[in-house]
Amino acid sequence: MVRVRASTTIARPAEQIFQFVAVDFLKNYERWSPEVISLQALSKGPVGVGTTWRQVRVDQGRRTESTFRVSRFEYAKLVDFEGTSNPFRVRYQLDPSANGTRLTFTFELSRLELYMRPFQKLIRVAMQDGAEKVVRNIRRLIETDVSKAVNR
Repeated sequence: MVRVRASTTIARPAEQIFQFVAVDFLKNYERWSPEVISLQALSKGPVGVGTTWRQVRVDQGRRTESTFRVSRFEYAKLVDFEGTSNPFRVRYQLDPSANGTRLTFTFELSRLELYMRPFQKLIRVAMQDGAEKVVRNIRRLIETDVSKAVNR
């Protein structure tokens, strides 16, 4: 198993961040994760436990397709996703802080294919870099989007 984690503090309330990351996931995911070239909802209705998607990503030149679902959904606290076609888990956790809300992003590969195991350290470094980009992108997008809306 390979697990990485990255955190940032966003100068916004947890409810606003949760709306952006979880409730409006279909609308915003490709914005903070530009490796995603296609995202398709496989279930109807509002986002909640059991909601499923299919994504196509290109990470460092490697194209992958996967399906995943919401496995945990706690309003303004956390949302967990787990791969249904590939063994991965993702968590976006929100914790109030003095300066806003602490967003912690965790990505976990449950197993590595045998041919990838010799490259585990390189994979971990690439995953950590990706996790740090995710939280930076989310912070930038949320703080910029809200600033634009206020200044209109």
